[in-house]
Order: sequence, then C-alpha cells, then structure tokens
Amino acid sequence: METLEIIKDKETAIKEPVSISGSQAVLEAFIAEGVHTVFGYPGGAIMPIYDALYDYNDKLKHILVRHEQGAIHAAQGFARTSGKVGAVFATSGPGATNLVTGLADAMIDSTPIVCVTGQVFAHLLGTDAFQETDVINITTPVTKWNYQITDATEIPHVLAKAFYIARTGRPGPVLIDITKNAQIQKIDYEGYKKCEHIRSYRPKPIVRKEYVEEAAKLINEAKKPFVIFGQGVILGKAEREFKAFIEKGGLPAAWTVLGLSALPTDHPLNVGMLGMHGNYGPNVLTNECDVLIAIGMRFDDRVTGRLDKYAKQAKIIHLDIDPAEIDKNVKTAVPVWGDCKETLPLLTKLIDKKEHTDWLNKFHEFTKKETEIVINDELHPTGEQLTMGEVIQLLNELTNGDAVIVTDVGQHQMVACRYAKFNQSKSNITSGGLGTMGFGLPAAIGAKYGAPERTVVAIIGDGGFQMTIQELGTIMQFGAAVKILILNNQFLGMVRQWQELFNDKRYSFVDIQSPDFVQVAKGYHIAGSKVSKREELKTALATMLDHKESYLLEVMVSKENNVFPMVPQGCSVSEIRLQ
Repeated sequence: METLEIIKDKETAIKEPVSISGSQAVLEAFIAEGVHTVFGYPGGAIMPIYDALYDYNDKLKHILVRHEQGAIHAAQGFARTSGKVGAVFATSGPGATNLVTGLADAMIDSTPIVCVTGQVFAHLLGTDAFQETDVINITTPVTKWNYQITDATEIPHVLAKAFYIARTGRPGPVLIDITKNAQIQKIDYEGYKKCEHIRSYRPKPIVRKEYVEEAAKLINEAKKPFVIFGQGVILGKAEREFKAFIEKGGLPAAWTVLGLSALPTDHPLNVGMLGMHGNYGPNVLTNECDVLIAIGMRFDDRVTGRLDKYAKQAKIIHLDIDPAEIDKNVKTAVPVWGDCKETLPLLTKLIDKKEHTDWLNKFHEFTKKETEIVINDELHPTGEQLTMGEVIQLLNELTNGDAVIVTDVGQHQMVACRYAKFNQSKSNITSGGLGTMGFGLPAAIGAKYGAPERTVVAIIGDGGFQMTIQELGTIMQFGAAVKILILNNQFLGMVRQWQELFNDKRYSFVDIQSPDFVQVAKGYHIAGSKVSKREELKTALATMLDHKESYLLEVMVSKENNVFPMVPQGCSVSEIRLQ
C-alpha cells in the first residue's frame, strides 16, 4: 500500500474527502506539523498506528528505543536542541505508565512534547481489560493538556490542538490517548488544518506597557542591579534581545542551570551560576543588590535557598510568560508579563546606557576568592586521582565550547554546569526541576537527532548510566553518534556528599558496584576505553571526540571529591559554603 498524498503542501488541503483510517490521520497530522522523527515502542493497543507507519517510512523516521522512558527522554533531548516539538508513540498500560517520569520531567522543565498512546477498545474502558490503565487521570498532573479519543473523526483537530498547546506560551508535554477502535475506524478526511487559536487559552499574556515603564525606572535608578536569567530566554528565542538588554544597561547577569548557554559563558557580563552549587559571587550578592531582574526563571528552591532570607533588600522585577509564576515564591515589585522576546526590546529601549563597573568588579572579587579556594583545586589538582572538573576543563579545550553537552543527574551534572564552556544556545541539556537519573543517555540520543551536525557529548555518572543503559541498543541499531563520557566515582556521589556533610559519614547504600562499562558497550558494538591516569586523559578524550561513530569513555575519578561551593538546605544563599 502506498502512502496517501493527502496534503500537497502545508497550506493547501485537498478538496475531495478521502477515506482513511484513524491511524493514517495520526501520521498525516504529525507530517503536517513538521515532525520527521518519532521515538517509540510498539504494543498491542497501538499496533494499528504502527501498521500504518510501515507505509510512511519515507516521511517519518521512527527510532525504536529499548524502554518507553527512553523514548520520552529522547524526545526531550530532541526538543531542547532543535527548538521543535518532540514526538513519542507508546502503547497502553505499562507502555503509557512508563512515560510518566518523562512527562513530569518535561512538565517542570517546560519541554514541548506530544505523546500518542494506544488504548484498549472503547467498549472495554473501565473493565480492567488487558493492559488497560486510566492514563488520562494518571497523567493529568504531569501534562499541560491530555485528551482521550474514542472516535477517529476527532483525531485531526485534537492533534492540531495538541501541537499548538505543546509549543505555545510556556511549552510543555501533551498526551493524546487513542482507543484501538478509533485507530482502525475509517473517516472522510478533508485534510489537516493547523490550530492557531483556542478559546479561553491565551498562550501569551497581554504586555502592560505601564509595567515595562515602571521596571525601566527602577533599573535606571539602581546602583547595584543584578539580572538572573533562566530557560525562558532560550524557549522564547530571545538570546539576541537578552544580550542587547544587559549590554546597554551594563547589567551583571547570572544563570540558572536551565538558563546556561543562553549567553556565551565568556561574555564579560556573565558572572556565573546561581543556586545550591552555583558560584560564590552570584549567590552572596543576590542579598546585596538593590534591584533584582528575573527573566524567564521561576525562583526554584535550589536557586533561592531560604525564601524568608532571599533578596529582602531588593526591589524585584520579574519577566515571565506564565502569570502563575509571578509572586508564586518571591514577591515582586514590578511584574512584566509576556514573551521576553517582546518585552525585552521594550525594556531595552527605555533603560539608560550605563556601566556599573564597581558593582561588576565586586563579582570578580568573589570569583577570585572562589578560584583560590575551590576552582584551582578542581581544575588543576595536585593529587594522584582525577577530578571531574579537570575532565570538563580538558573537554572545553578540545571542543572549543561548541559541543552540545547532555548531563544526567548528580555530582557530575553540577560540575559540568559549573565548568563547561558554551558559545551558542541550546547546548546545555539536563534534567533541571525533576532531577531525573537516567535522563542523560536517551536525551543525548534525541539531542543528536535534533542537532545532527553538532557534536553531542553525554556526561553521565556510574549510577545514572545504569538506569537507562539499555538505550545503548538504540544507538547500536540506529547509529546515533553520541559520545558517552562516564565519570565513575564508584558512588552515588551526590547522596554520598550529603551523607558525609550532614549525616556523619553514615554512607547508607551509596556504594554502587558497576559492570565493566567498556565491555558492555562492546557487546552493543560501540567502541570504548577506560582511563584513570592524568597523562592518558587528553588523548583518550581526543580519541572519543574524533571517532566518527558513537564512543564510550569511562574515566575513573576521585571517590570522595565534593562539589563546592554549596548552599546547605535550609540556609540563605549568602550562607554558601566554599568548603
């Protein structure tokens, strides 16, 4: 059977209805929305869609993962590097529930995903049929929108809404559950029309110019202004507008973990990372600035520390597309609702051109102190054992800050975020709000499909790697040239650090044993090597990066090295510890 040429182009639909199945309608919708890569895993309830997919191989590339969690993390990686909507197929029951962790991760990190899950026949709903779960109620808290289709005539317009909701406003995951009868059912198909409006859904709040003017006035009067920026700058494609804003105002700017790479790491106004393992100056000086300008970030607890001691001296300006984030955690003096790509130019036009040299130098003074106490030892250690920081430093030298770096969760994540260098946006891919171990490997696979021309390096700990290690099979089968860098400290390192510092070194179940990762990779026909000596490290990293296909490099690092600075839980950001 040949694929239907339903739509001549994205704007022109056919005039005469054509009879097609609901499954074909799903695939036509994906194609019309510009989807070219789908990550998924087949099963009984979604088999009709997979049967239809057999005839669409020239239009839709399907990547068969080894676990549905791998599918949705791969879709996240794809979305984050490409700026497009990630796409996932999964079956009912366990297939759908295996998506929940990724949905929660995408929801809190504002990642646009459309998941289509199969479901049992409509007449079996509620009967505890084989592989039936109430996926709608299960996923309601972790999706931006979800919907169950029991009649195929709904498929075109429901999927149009799904893609529109996923990518507009504050992006997020959407799940559409389609019963098996709807997948089989024939419909008269008149073409696909993209959704451009939904009643009662306003993806962008109305920009109130009076608030922009108030914000500009505060910035112009400030002696110690400080900008903190998050992923909203990247999601809003407002990197250029953001750079123009801080450069005109001479405004020191620090980033959240997800905001990293929105501004080149070496930009003179980039003063570092905020939060629990952020840089010394940005944390301490948060409680000394007089005006705090938050852009596209949500005042997460890992950034603020104790809220009752957070920036109480400052007048806070908050730019965000999601009105629900305004005043949720931190009380603002001026809310600037709207897409920062629109609001930043309005604000830039009204602020005075300034240089806050003395104030900026204060950040540099704190950086000097942090370098002397922490950074030098991490990047240029004198001991025999390798540190995670020196690995990242060498990686910077070899990639020139041009690689996409995907991290899993743990000490290696914080070290990579602290020390990795980036020259372009959409380069730091990590699980921020949910902190999902196992994210790194499948997300790196998706990131490579989202940015095939770029070098993608997955930096993963020995613990997180074993959570989704089966996705090496996906790499083997489909050839994604991902560079896998395992920083192995033979511990669940972040938990061990907390147990050392706050539980009297009572190391409770953090001593994790691992297989021979290089031999495991070899079983998947992936080349690899292992190093533990400093004199071998640079050559090993260069070999990994130069290898045309995927490659696994395991680096044995110090077992009990801690990540500092650190804001202990329950403390103010100004109580940050350097050691």
